[in-house]
Amino acid sequence: MHHTSLIATIVAGLGLAFVFGAIANRLKLPVLVGYLLAGVLVGPFTPGYVADQELAPQLAEIGVILLMFGVGLHFSLKDLLAVKTIAIPGAVVQIAAATLMGLGLAVALGWSVGAGLVFGLALSVASTVVLLRALQERRLVETGRGKIAVGWLIVEDLAMVLALVLLPALSGVLGGEAPMEHAKGGAAAGGVLGAFALTIGKVVAFVALMLIVGRRVIPWILHRVAHTGSRELFRLGVLAIALGVAFGSAALFGVSFALGAFFAGMIMAESELSQQAANETLPLRDAFAVLFFVSIGMLFDPMVLLREPVAVLATLAIIVVGKSIAALIIVLAFRRPMSTALTISVSLAQIGEFSFILAGLGVSLKLLPPEGRDLILAGAILSILVNPLLFAMLDRMLPGMIAKERAAAGEPPMVAAAQPHALLVGYGRVGKAVAEGLKGRTPLVVIEDDSERAEDLRKAGFETVGGNAVKPEVLLKAGLDKATHLFVAVPSPFEAARIIEQARVANPGCEIIARAYTDADVALLKTAGATHALIGEEEIARGMLARAPRKKPPAAAH
Repeated sequence: MHHTSLIATIVAGLGLAFVFGAIANRLKLPVLVGYLLAGVLVGPFTPGYVADQELAPQLAEIGVILLMFGVGLHFSLKDLLAVKTIAIPGAVVQIAAATLMGLGLAVALGWSVGAGLVFGLALSVASTVVLLRALQERRLVETGRGKIAVGWLIVEDLAMVLALVLLPALSGVLGGEAPMEHAKGGAAAGGVLGAFALTIGKVVAFVALMLIVGRRVIPWILHRVAHTGSRELFRLGVLAIALGVAFGSAALFGVSFALGAFFAGMIMAESELSQQAANETLPLRDAFAVLFFVSIGMLFDPMVLLREPVAVLATLAIIVVGKSIAALIIVLAFRRPMSTALTISVSLAQIGEFSFILAGLGVSLKLLPPEGRDLILAGAILSILVNPLLFAMLDRMLPGMIAKERAAAGEPPMVAAAQPHALLVGYGRVGKAVAEGLKGRTPLVVIEDDSERAEDLRKAGFETVGGNAVKPEVLLKAGLDKATHLFVAVPSPFEAARIIEQARVANPGCEIIARAYTDADVALLKTAGATHALIGEEEIARGMLARAPRKKPPAAAH
């Protein structure tokens, strides 16, 4: 017997996602719009092929695990603790505000208070995948704003884990059907307090185990595997640790897969092999993240837009407007800059995976009516579609806003060099080495969209322009028209190609040098207009050969 459901689901999901993602990109729309549309087409609410309704969400869960693992690799316990004073109270207050708004809408629709609480909780928690994809595309994960957003997300995940445990215990009190194990003892007779204490205890035990045991065992395993010299075994070891810790944390401690994977990545980040681990898991992370969006599209019934248009718009307003305003006020109340407040509020203006789990649990407990789940799904789909547009608006606003914030703080304005100069895009490990090498040799302007790195550059005496170099206005602000050389040190070859294409049009005589990883990257970058595209391994080999023993001249004949 041939079990083709898994293969068919993956092929249909990735194939249609590619087709519609390419169409969306061609139309200048976010590619995830195409992924969601692909999911709608293979879902049960449209004619034609229907993908496996149980397999698709499980494949999507792998995407969530790998994505949170990747974020953990660029995070540390110090980063998490540094934002706890705003992330914990901020997330708690924002969840409470969104839950109250959802409760108000539910009461207006004639639902019970219990249904309103489940509905409001489902609207209060942001999607891990959507938020992190948006931050990663803008290279914001390692910035101060990005760390607050990720910390906020972790607190939300913990709160939802607690809600999923407490809902069955409270179901009978809230007007639903109490499960048998809770109905016997009674929720009020210690069931709620017991469930709460047990959940907190499990979370504390998991965190303690990861910090005490995992902190020693995971890096040790990684180093032992690396010393085998097998790249294939190293990649397999990284994936086994990420998926194994995520599954174990859920099975043994009751925390979410995402939270377990995040801690696995955060512990692995303490190893010097963390960057290699991140690179090895990147292709799988991207592929399964696509399947996440396809699985979301499969859940969506387009007819709900016709059946309940007013309720759908009200739900969307709570997610996009209500939550955003609540987060904005909270962040400003902590005396953070408007740029940080807007980044956090836009990041949270959508809902995702935990919302669906809560909705499913609410329906199974007879707390939430089926139409409530339909509204949550519609709100999720529409908010995920709207979120990239909000980020696009934010991208246009932030450079000027940050400049005003710097001026108000008495910091010098960012003014590009008005004379012939070299231009460097990206101040990571490669960019930093280039900047140090050019110091004193030629005037240099650096473009960096990470505000903290930009600040380090200014302190080091480099003229710096903040922003993403993909945008033509940022390149022009950095004086591209007077640049003799452009060094593109960003790690993504696709982002580098877009920068190079625009730079070559604006300054045909500029010499453009870019970094690459493969021969295919070299071809892409040179097609875009790069003068030189250098592969790191080849340059290392040349450096080694330059230090190799010279061939001895033949002995003179006597």
